[in-house]
Amino acid sequence: MPDGARPEPGGWNRIHLIVDDIAAEVERLQAAGVTFRNRIVTGPGGQQILVFDPAGNLVELFQPAAR
Repeated sequence: MPDGARPEPGGWNRIHLIVDDIAAEVERLQAAGVTFRNRIVTGPGGQQILVFDPAGNLVELFQPAAR
C-alpha cells in the first residue's frame, strides 16, 4: 500500500462491490469525504480501489474489465 502497510495475520479480508463506473464512484465518494486506502489500480481483470467504511473496515470497489 502507498502508506507502507503490509498484510498482517488474518489477512485483508474485505467486502467487494462491483460498480459500473469506478471513476465516477470515486469522485462521488471523495466529494462526500470518504477516505481511500489507495488509488485506482488497473489490472487485466479490471480496476479496483479500497475505501474505509465508517467503522474502519475495508470495502473494495471493483469495475470488471470490458469483454
